[in-house]
Amino acid sequence: MAKILHIESSPRKQRSASLEVAQTFISHYRQQSPATEVESLDLWQMDLPEFGEDAMAAKYAGLSGTPLTEAQQGAWKELRSLAAHLHEADILVFSIPLWNFGIPYKLKHFIDLVSQKDILFSFDAEEGFGGLLKNKKAVVVYARGLSYMADSFTPAQEFDFQKPYFESWLTFVGVTDVSSVVVEKTLFGSEIDTDARKRAGREAQQLAAQLAPPHSSKQASPTV
Repeated sequence: MAKILHIESSPRKQRSASLEVAQTFISHYRQQSPATEVESLDLWQMDLPEFGEDAMAAKYAGLSGTPLTEAQQGAWKELRSLAAHLHEADILVFSIPLWNFGIPYKLKHFIDLVSQKDILFSFDAEEGFGGLLKNKKAVVVYARGLSYMADSFTPAQEFDFQKPYFESWLTFVGVTDVSSVVVEKTLFGSEIDTDARKRAGREAQQLAAQLAPPHSSKQASPTV
């Protein structure tokens, strides 16, 4: 049985284009594979810890091989617990709005917490870095108020730090099978916004049909 982890990074909920399209993907995937388990992490509802003194000290103690203090062990255990959500899933779904040409700070906070040696990546002096999230698929829904396509009036290569950054991070932690759906022009009014969401929704449905295994008659697992 496959497990989907959906990480939500928009606070808009009912108005969020990224969340709407991601949920379309998940619902159509489960239509094809009803036994799929779904876990959702709403970063706006989570009490993410600070990466403070104990976590920082634990990070460098781990790099140098120094034993951790009790406080450092506690901080590191908390980071491992957060990262476990990623390790336990087969498909990682992210819904990401563009904020100031990048990603929301809540998502960056999450990334900074879990992107640690021996948690999401390994390091060897001879072989370098290696991602630990192997054999997983990622589906990323990006939402933008304007168009960042090459033929738009917004210089895409200069202003888009959302998709390039996020997919570079996925590659770094070992996720190389990545599919994306982009919803653009959500600031242009109801008709343009609605059309953009519909197009992205159809793309998400097609992607779900491609990625889902053959239909199973088993009952669907409840969504968390």
